Amino acid sequence: MKDAMIKYSLNKNGATKEYPFGPDPVVIKVGGKMFALLFEDKEENGLLNLKCDPIIAENLREQHEAVRPGYHMNKKHWNTITLNGSMSEEDIMVMIDHSYEVVVKTLPKKVRESLAK
Repeated sequence: MKDAMIKYSLNKNGATKEYPFGPDPVVIKVGGKMFALLFEDKEENGLLNLKCDPIIAENLREQHEAVRPGYHMNKKHWNTITLNGSMSEEDIMVMIDHSYEVVVKTLPKKVRESLAK
């Protein structure tokens, strides 16, 4: 599932893959800002950190056991999803879309306009 999430994230306009912290995690950015981090996890199939509106983040944590406050991130604005199969790929893709949109909204207008093309 981790590879599918990386591929899905990289299909977003302007998305790039980087390794600023070493070989783990894989960091996916847009406009130079992170919107997804994927960690290897020996006990799980991987962990996915996604940026999220704080109110939506809380709701997701209440609804899904696999969603918890962001691992090594600001707990208010980031969630960590355990990729253990308990959530559908479609649900996770919706969360990736949201993370991407949240980050794109913070980018300068010129960068946002270039992504819309």
